[in-house]
Amino acid sequence: MITHEPNPRYVAAPDRYQSMSYPRCGKSGLRLPQLSLGLWQNFGAVDSLANARNMIYRAFDLGINHFDLANNYGPNYGSAESTFGQVMAEGLSHYRDELIISSKAGYDMWPGPYGIGGSRKYLVASCDQSLKRCGVDYFDIFYSHCFDPETPLEETMQALDYIVRSGRALYVGISSYNPEQTREAAAILKSLGTPLLIHQPRYNMLDRWIEDGLTDALDDEGVGAIVFSPLSQGRLTNKYLGGIPKDSRAARGEQIYLSENDLDEATLSKINALNQIAETRGQSLAQMALAWVLNNKTVTSAIIGASRVAQIEDSVAALNNLDFSAAELKSIDQILA
Repeated sequence: MITHEPNPRYVAAPDRYQSMSYPRCGKSGLRLPQLSLGLWQNFGAVDSLANARNMIYRAFDLGINHFDLANNYGPNYGSAESTFGQVMAEGLSHYRDELIISSKAGYDMWPGPYGIGGSRKYLVASCDQSLKRCGVDYFDIFYSHCFDPETPLEETMQALDYIVRSGRALYVGISSYNPEQTREAAAILKSLGTPLLIHQPRYNMLDRWIEDGLTDALDDEGVGAIVFSPLSQGRLTNKYLGGIPKDSRAARGEQIYLSENDLDEATLSKINALNQIAETRGQSLAQMALAWVLNNKTVTSAIIGASRVAQIEDSVAALNNLDFSAAELKSIDQILA
C-alpha cells in the first residue's frame, strides 16, 4: 500500500465546502464539484512545481476536490501525473478520501503497438503506470480517452471493467465518443456489471456538438457529463476581444489547437457580442461561458485549466451567477446561430 506522511505546512481551508455545489453524476451516488481542475497544461516537467502546488492547494481550498489527469498530460508525457504525485506526497495525501482523482489512456504514450489505442494490454499497463506516477493506490475514475476504431469496443469496455474489479479504479468513463458509440459502450458495461459513470466531451458556446444526440444518449443511460474546453482554448475570454494580440501564441502559431483561422472576423464578432451580454450580467466573458455550460442540465461539472491561482479564483467566482433569463439565452442563441 502506498502511504505518504502529510506535510504539516498545508492545512486545507476549513470552509472549503461552504460555497461549492456538488451535483450528482448522472444516476450514480457520486457527486462532483461544479468546477474541476484539469492538469492538461501548466503542470508538466517544463512548468513551475511551486506554481502547480499553489494552484492545486488553492483549488482544493475553494472546494474543487476533483483533479483531472491523463497519461499523456505534460509536457513531457506523464509529467503532469508525476507533478500531482509529488503534491500528494508533500501534503495533499492527508485528504485522499476527500478527493476525486481521475486519469485516462488512449492516445499515444510510448513506442510500439502497445502504447496507444483501446486494447486491454495498453489500458491496463497505462493505468498501472499512472497509479505509480500519481502515488495513489486507486483512481476514482479511469477513462478510455478516445474511441479506438481498430479495437473491438467489447475489449475496451472489458478492460475498463477489469480495472474496476481489480481495484485499480472505482468508476469508469469515456471521452469524446459519439452518441452511437456511447450508447453501445454503456450497454456493454451494464452487461458486465460496471456501469458507465461519466462522459468527458468538448463543449462550449462555440462548439455545441454534444447537443446533437449525445446529451440525449447520456440522459437516457443515466450517465453524467464533465465537459472540457469550456472557454474554447481561451477564445471565450477577454484576451481576443480586440483581435489577436501580435505577441500571442495564436499569432505565432504556437497555441495548441488554436490558430488565426479559429479567430476569424465572424468569430471575433460573436465573441464581442457575447461579451456585451456578460457585462450586463456583471460577469467577465469567461465567467459567463462557464455559467452557460453549467446551465445544460446534463452537465455535472466543467473542467477548468489555469496557469496561475488568480484564474482559478476568477472561475470559481462565476458560480455566484449561474442563472440565465429566457431573454439572455435567446440572445446568446441568436449570436451563435
